[in-house]
Amino acid sequence: MALIELHSDTLESIIAPDRIVVVDFWAPWCGPCRDFAPVFEAAASAFADIDFVKVNAEKRWDLAAAAGIRSVPTLMIVREGVLVYRQTGAHSEPQLTSVIATTKSLNMNEARAHVAYSLGHDE
Repeated sequence: MALIELHSDTLESIIAPDRIVVVDFWAPWCGPCRDFAPVFEAAASAFADIDFVKVNAEKRWDLAAAAGIRSVPTLMIVREGVLVYRQTGAHSEPQLTSVIATTKSLNMNEARAHVAYSLGHDE
């Protein structure tokens, strides 16, 4: 899928139960965000089976707040509706490729069980 710049949709509308979605929360004034942009765009071209979404946190502060974004860039990866990765800071191309490869290799039954366990055992 092509790179998507999220404007009016909600994240829930693009997170498909059978897809991987990589979300980049960014802002135009953010230097690391500008540095990360070409890496993100290259990954979007390289992984056609994954949805890549950019969210301008300055314009879509509502989505950023709902996602608990406190600084940019923040990268989130959702697989089959489950948040499997969240990290603040720019990623290098090898780092992003590695995270995507790990995400693709996850056993989602184990991931869902871990999430369910974590939700039931909040500290």
